[in-house]
Amino acid sequence: MEIIDAIQLAELSAHIETVIKNAYRESSFWVIADITNHTFKPSSNYHYFELVEKDTRSNELLARFSSKAWGQGAKQIEQFEKATGQRFTNNIHVLVQVKVEFHAVYGLQLQLTGIDPHFTLGLIEQQKQATLDRLIAQNPGFIRREGEEYFTRNKNLTLNRVIQSIAVISSGSSAGLQDFKHTLDNNGFGYWFRIDEYHTEVQGDSNALSFRNKLIGIYHSGVRYDAIVITRGGGAQTDLLLFDNYLIGQAIARIPIPVITGIGHQKNTTIADLMAHTTTKTPTQSAEFIIAHNRRFEEELLELQKTVIIKSQQLCSVHGKRLSHLQTRVSHNGRDLLDHWKDRLHLARQTVLQHSQAILYNKKTALNLLTHLEGFKSRYFKSQEGYLTHAIAMIRLASPENTLRRGFALIKYNDKITARGEPIPVGAEISVLLHDRELGATVHTKTDHDGRKFDI
Repeated sequence: MEIIDAIQLAELSAHIETVIKNAYRESSFWVIADITNHTFKPSSNYHYFELVEKDTRSNELLARFSSKAWGQGAKQIEQFEKATGQRFTNNIHVLVQVKVEFHAVYGLQLQLTGIDPHFTLGLIEQQKQATLDRLIAQNPGFIRREGEEYFTRNKNLTLNRVIQSIAVISSGSSAGLQDFKHTLDNNGFGYWFRIDEYHTEVQGDSNALSFRNKLIGIYHSGVRYDAIVITRGGGAQTDLLLFDNYLIGQAIARIPIPVITGIGHQKNTTIADLMAHTTTKTPTQSAEFIIAHNRRFEEELLELQKTVIIKSQQLCSVHGKRLSHLQTRVSHNGRDLLDHWKDRLHLARQTVLQHSQAILYNKKTALNLLTHLEGFKSRYFKSQEGYLTHAIAMIRLASPENTLRRGFALIKYNDKITARGEPIPVGAEISVLLHDRELGATVHTKTDHDGRKFDI
């Protein structure tokens, strides 16, 4: 068997290491790649990850290198996260500066020595703008842009004069949520708030659907919330991609309950901020905004109260003067009327007194006359008796009976006594009434006379 020259694996590794060091000792490269399989060990401040490149059409893996960052590289990652608001984690597209290294145990590796935040910011901004354009195109009735400003249905809602019932979307362990509640509960005006918590993950673009469903759940809860507050708490200001998600932006723009964002970032404005009714930088500022909003209403009421008091005092003063003037007039006129009617009453009293005296005098005179009535009565009755006796005699003398006895007669024609001959024709049957007989006769002639032909 032929003996082949062989070397130890360690010797080969050392040879490769030497070749690589000699070839890349002073060299570093800026490369564009995606981050995968990232882990971070806070105790040693080490990042372990892979840099990969895939075909944009087929998604086929074109290259992959194990990579690490520590020391200066770890500081560069920390600065990157602060500058971009994006956590250094899986599935982000980055421009990084690397050195090529080889280790006998760990093999070929790339050590990150720098990272360009502007590259990632540019990509994030491009993605954000594309999402905004899509929101406008697909939601024409709810979102529009005028110049650089975005107008949404939610932004056009009118806040209630008092915000009291609040739905809060946040993670369950959020420090920002606690800050928000603490600020509201310890407000200096004694305002009371109802706060309903809706917990969900607020980091990671993959949680967008769950976040959107929380918004929908609030709308369908049946509770008449005055506002929805979105808070994001604690830690570094990283991983804001969730709030640039299309689903969340669409839901915020369309929901008919005013949304207040307090995501906890000082520099960046997310799509959620642009779609919401009111944007604040932190959860605490969201609470302060609500307290200030309620305080403005209370101040309006207090100012109205002052105005009402002042106007009331002015009206009381004006009408008080009028009442005082009226009282004076009533008093003066009352005295004048009293004096007038006092004089009238005095005159009436004198008149009544005089008339009463006259009536009493007349009655007294009449009464005195009545006392002499008995003396006149007998003489009056005797005098009247004589008049009556004479009248009776005259009546008896003029009676038909006495007239007939003296030789006169009464003529009846058609059963009626008549004193005229005109209605009695010649040939008529008449009755002649004497003192003791009634004679039937026929008229043979009629002759006029003047009543002077009687000889008695």
